[in-house]
Amino acid sequence: MTTPRRRPPSGRFAGPGRPSPPGRRTPDASRPRPGDPSARYAPRSIQRSPGLDEDPATHDPRRPAASPLKRLEEERKEQARRRESVRVGVRLTAMGIVVIGLFGVMVFRLWSLQVLHSSSAISNVISLTTRDVAITPPRGLIEARGGQVLVSNKVEPVITLNRQVAAADPAVVRRLAVTLGISLAQITAAINDQQDSIYQPVPVEVGASPSVIVYLSEHRSMFPGVTVSNVAEPQYPYGSLASQVLGFTGAISPAELKQLKGQGYVPGDVIGQAGIEWQYERYLRGRTGTRQLLVDASGDPVGTKHVVPAVPGDNVVLNIDIGLQRAAQSILQGEIRSLAGNGVNSGAVVVEDPRNGAILAMASAPNYNPSWWVGGMSTAHYKALTRASAHEPMLNRAIQGLYTPGSTFKLATATAALNTGLVTPYTLISDPGSFTVPNCSGSCTFYNNAGESCGACNIVTGLSMSDDVFFYTLGYWFYSRASQYGPDPIQKAASAYGWGRPSGIDLPGEYYGQVDSPQLRVAQHRQNPSAFPNTYYGPGNAIITAFGQGETLLTPLQLANAYATFANGGTRYSPRVAAEIVSPTGRVIRRIRPRVMDHVSLPSTTYQTILRGLEGVFTQPIGTAYPTAQALHYPYAKLPLAGKTGTSQLTANTNSNNTDSLFVAFGPTSNPKYVIAAAIPHAGYGASAAAPVVIKLFEYLIHHPTGPLRPSAPAGAG
Repeated sequence: MTTPRRRPPSGRFAGPGRPSPPGRRTPDASRPRPGDPSARYAPRSIQRSPGLDEDPATHDPRRPAASPLKRLEEERKEQARRRESVRVGVRLTAMGIVVIGLFGVMVFRLWSLQVLHSSSAISNVISLTTRDVAITPPRGLIEARGGQVLVSNKVEPVITLNRQVAAADPAVVRRLAVTLGISLAQITAAINDQQDSIYQPVPVEVGASPSVIVYLSEHRSMFPGVTVSNVAEPQYPYGSLASQVLGFTGAISPAELKQLKGQGYVPGDVIGQAGIEWQYERYLRGRTGTRQLLVDASGDPVGTKHVVPAVPGDNVVLNIDIGLQRAAQSILQGEIRSLAGNGVNSGAVVVEDPRNGAILAMASAPNYNPSWWVGGMSTAHYKALTRASAHEPMLNRAIQGLYTPGSTFKLATATAALNTGLVTPYTLISDPGSFTVPNCSGSCTFYNNAGESCGACNIVTGLSMSDDVFFYTLGYWFYSRASQYGPDPIQKAASAYGWGRPSGIDLPGEYYGQVDSPQLRVAQHRQNPSAFPNTYYGPGNAIITAFGQGETLLTPLQLANAYATFANGGTRYSPRVAAEIVSPTGRVIRRIRPRVMDHVSLPSTTYQTILRGLEGVFTQPIGTAYPTAQALHYPYAKLPLAGKTGTSQLTANTNSNNTDSLFVAFGPTSNPKYVIAAAIPHAGYGASAAAPVVIKLFEYLIHHPTGPLRPSAPAGAG
């Protein structure tokens, strides 16, 4: 029986050709057969749905159409895809702009560095590969007027150690300590000294012995970073001669570095600390050189790129006469030693040329050895300088010792009395041995120092024999006649002579002194009310001011300068220790010329009257220095002198050692060339201690007059 055919459901086999019967398929040549080896590699046909923009009518009508919801979903997806494409495009555009901008900035920066700032960039690169090390110049010389070198430079071998090598190889430090015979701590302390540049070799020992130097040179491999070079250190061929005048040098302190900022100083530099070394530092120091070292990435020196040599300092030529200076120190110290049993331990003497203010000699006792400062002050030397029994050797008593002038002050009183007309050369004043203040109650009588009396005497006799009553009277007359002569004629004369004022000397640390007056009493009370409880200045104060007592204080230099002013006729010059600044090649850089500070009115009558009184100190038997000159057999005719003794009374007991001895003289009297002033505290009368020092120095000058300036020949001169 035949089975009836079934029509397949509509659309189930919607394709070209006739449908196959159920359970049976018509072979299709386009499809691989099962078991065909090529089946796994044969391509399969891919059918796609019509797009949204395609007309469904163009497709096979037998294919089922997509639903409306599905089409709407596809449209939304397409719109989202397009929006995402836009956003991606915007992002890419923005990123492109940023990249282009950054690239432009980079290009501009490169152009700026290479074109606009090329020199700065080069400098920065160089600074990262080089280090500057200072080269200390040798200081200039200090010479006496005759060309003798008072301060020179001694070339010494110095052993130095490289800091970087010491840090990298501590064994080198230990070997070096053993070789030099010093402690490891000493070398370590030198390495750790932060004042020096880290690239500056560390000085370990100065003045090493030749055997040590030879050993180091023969064993270089054992001592990397250790070098032997030469350094110039100050040398003082004449020892302590004029030590307070010359001064000393020392390492610059942090405070000095700050104060002298911008003047080329670096840590470790040597700088003048006192005296001429300080005063003329800018000439003596020279100009620091520079060694530019090449360093590697670790900062270790590997070579030298460039060297700017150091320029030696200029030489300073002094007015000091070396022979006269030696004599001044020797005579002064001898006099002090002879009085040591009486408690005398110090003093000062100054020799000045009244024609121009040149200081020919300046001695202060005790003194010190300036070489103690070379290489650093030792503990032993520091204790020697500062112990009480040393009596302050660093004090230059010629300019820093303050003494009550006593009768040497009478020069100012006599000048004021004659110039104002208070007295004439012929005015006689009666001296019964004392002076009593009129209308006074209490202690109103003043006596001559030794109870002597000159009877009726004039100002010439009053000066020659240093009569106190004569000057007591002048002081009282000035006080009682203030409406006629003014409140301070004596003080004005003293100021014109430079007392109580800076002299202008070219040495640091000068004391100015003071002259007793009503104004001084007020200033003292204001400054220290407990020490100066009242400001009273009455007739008694005026009397003692007239003969150099009271609150008046002067330095030996001020005393010499005042009498030099009188000796030359009234011109007060600023005292000058230095005469010239000379280059190392011998060229005069600067002449230190006389400088006028003030003038004292000295009419012929005033000058000749006072001069006769000062000459009588030596020539008249009543003169206070006459016995001393006779005892020393001074040849007065060869170098005539005029001068004045001074005995400052420190207590009411004049027989004790509480009196300072002062003396000042000048000569030759017809054409003065020298003025000498000396002060020896606690030494008694002026004629007994200070006068012998001055008279002996004048005798030295008779046989050894000072000569002209003769600076030493420059180095290398033939």
